[in-house]
Parts: sequence; structure tokens; C-alpha cells
Amino acid sequence: MKLELSRVIQGGCRVGVLKGLGKTGQHSLEVPGCLLYTRCGTLPHLTQHTPHNPSTLPSVTQVTLSTIAEHQEVLEEFKDGFRKFAGIHDTVLYCSLHDPVTPCPTGHITNKTVSVWGSGGRIELTVARFMALQKAVQPDWYQSMADGETWQSNTSRKRVRKSVDRTLAHLDECLLIHHKTQELQGVEVFGVVEGGDILEERVRSAKETAKRPVAGFCLDGFQTGSMDQALRTQLITAVTKELPEEKPRLLQGVGKPDEVLACVEAGVDLFESFFPFQVTERGCALCFDFDVSPDPERAVLEQNEERDTTGGTPENGAGNPDHQTQTMTSFEINLKDKRYREDFRPLVEGCGCYCCRNHQRAYLHHLLVTNELLAGVLLMVHNMAHYHAFFSALREALASDKLDLLKKRVLKRRYMENEAKE
Repeated sequence: MKLELSRVIQGGCRVGVLKGLGKTGQHSLEVPGCLLYTRCGTLPHLTQHTPHNPSTLPSVTQVTLSTIAEHQEVLEEFKDGFRKFAGIHDTVLYCSLHDPVTPCPTGHITNKTVSVWGSGGRIELTVARFMALQKAVQPDWYQSMADGETWQSNTSRKRVRKSVDRTLAHLDECLLIHHKTQELQGVEVFGVVEGGDILEERVRSAKETAKRPVAGFCLDGFQTGSMDQALRTQLITAVTKELPEEKPRLLQGVGKPDEVLACVEAGVDLFESFFPFQVTERGCALCFDFDVSPDPERAVLEQNEERDTTGGTPENGAGNPDHQTQTMTSFEINLKDKRYREDFRPLVEGCGCYCCRNHQRAYLHHLLVTNELLAGVLLMVHNMAHYHAFFSALREALASDKLDLLKKRVLKRRYMENEAKE
């Protein structure tokens, strides 16, 4: 694995390609970029035959031990690794500890163990069992075992320090076993940077982790809801200054477009792409704009869209995400709302995904209110395509010095909502 940077923009933004991925080294991933979020190796709501464009998907598939650990005996009996077991081919496999969508109960970490939560409940992992799982999964790279229970704002300094110490100790043990395991030869390890919201501990964790022979770094404990964006940016900026430039930085638990933009400016390279799944589960569609060079005809369509979105009194809380659900964001539209019952436009004008090319908002509204399974399928196709296209636009904007314009486009609806409230 080798990160080749083509550009480093003042302030921390990095543009480049992560090359030599996989045991054969034939895959690559552009940065800033995101991984392909899956559950047990499968895209939620979709199958490998669901109509989408595979060429636009990331080359790295993320699986989590929280969904795999309970199948350890089966994988060990199978012997050929999770990739072949799940029938996923021609992809790089990354194994993380926790599912970013599913919150984990706290209070189950000890000096020697961490816990993951599968469908059957809690699974306690020692370093030995953790590494046995990696041997059975046979990923191309994996996150080291870590104590990540310090993201709550009321965590004491003593507890945060203990988290950093435990995580470093786990990393040393994992590396020791890793180098002795024949089945893991050629597999890369990502060290985990912890430290909660305490700057000194974050910097200490980054410095010490960077001394170990790891291929990259997972920045943990920054997930959405754990801290405000200003503090997150401050901490990430301090952390990335301590990390070697030639190794990738993967941020866990952050996926909202505005947070992605801020974290890229702080020096983050990779993200987990769970956000489209969260939006789909809410019955919503991503609709934020990221085109930095719209044509005049499209500008007229956007003005009409803005008038529809902000004019008059919203129905059923539409236009006010907090009224509808605490987790709905300004980057999506709620297709369950009655206003879309006779809206015969695609989800996003100009979107080339299967859903937007073949169906209208009114049809998606019908599927949702009648609880049809096809609603989740079509929404996931669109949301995934829209989100990955956003990352492509982000890379193009960085390469052409249009990041400020991109930020203005992406955050436009939020500014409009704030002005409406005032």
C-alpha cells in the first residue's frame, strides 16, 4: 500500500491515489475518497445483480467484526476467507471493529478485552481471538483492536488516558501476532488514534501510533454527535500534523457532507460510506448540490427547486428536519411527505442513477407509504450513487481550486434554512 499525493493544499487538503491495494497490488483508490459500506459483505437493500454502475463504486469494501465475529467457527471451517465465503470478488477487503451505524453499549471494555455486538448479543474479544478472526477473515487490511469508549463528552481525563494506553498495548500485541501468522503475510494493519476530546492525549496517541510499523491510521472517537465540528476540526488538525504524510488517514463515524468537507480540510483522506444507508432508512433521498459549473438551464431548474422548498408553509415538517426526526439532515428530502404525492420529477434533476432515470418522486412516495420493499432498493441505488458522485466532485474541486465554490453549493440549502428561520 502506497499513498501518492499529487497535491497538498495549504490548510491540509490532500489529493492523490492510494496504490498497491490488495495482496496482488492491482487495485487503487483515489483520495479524498470513501470505502464501500456493507453489512456482512452485502450492500444494504441491494444484491450484486441490482441495477447500478459497479464502475462508480469504491474499490475497497468494508466489513465489520460486529457482524462477522459470531460466524468465526464457520469461517475457520471454510478456510478460504470471507471474500470467497460472501461471494464478493474483485475488491479490496477492509475489516473494521464496529459497525458505524449501530451504536455499541458502553462499559464493556477491560484491560485485556473489547466487546462487539452481533445479532446474538455481546461477543468479548481478547487480542488472541481478535487475531484469530482476522486469520479466518483474510482481509487485505484491518483496523487494530482498540478501546474507543471515550467519545462521550463527560469522559474523565483518567479514562481517556487509559484508553490511549490500552489501544497502544493492543496494537503492539496485534502486530506481534500478525508478524508470526503466515496467513496474514501481505495484509496491512491500520493503527487506531484515540484520545477523546483531550488535545494532549490525541497528540500523544498519534505520535506513539506513528512509531509503530502500520500502513495507515484510523481516527476514532470523532463520530457525528460526539462533539461539535469546531472541536473536531481542531483535534483532527492537531493529530494529522503528527502523522507521516505518506500514510493514509481514515476517519470513522463521520459521513455528513458538511462534516466531510471540514475534515478533508483538516487532513483526512478516507471516510466510511454509511451515510447513504442512514438516509435510506429514514425514507429520504439525498438531494444536495455539488456541481461547481452548472449550466444556465440548470440554474433555472434550481431556482424553481428553491422556491418549492422554501416558499410557503412546509407540510408535515418538511423543510424542518428537526421536527420530522432528530437525525434528518438538510442534505435530504423526506419522500414520505404528502407534497411529493404528485411530484413527477426525478429525485435529482440530471442524476444518472437507475432510480432517477426510470422513476419519479411520486412513485417513491407511493412505495414508502405502502411499505413496499422496492422503496429501500431504489433509494439506496440513488443515495449511494449521489454520495459517491459527491466525493468525485470533491476531488475535482480540489484539483481545480474550486473548493470554496463547492462548499457554497453543498451548504446552500442550510444557509437558506437559517435565513428563513431568522
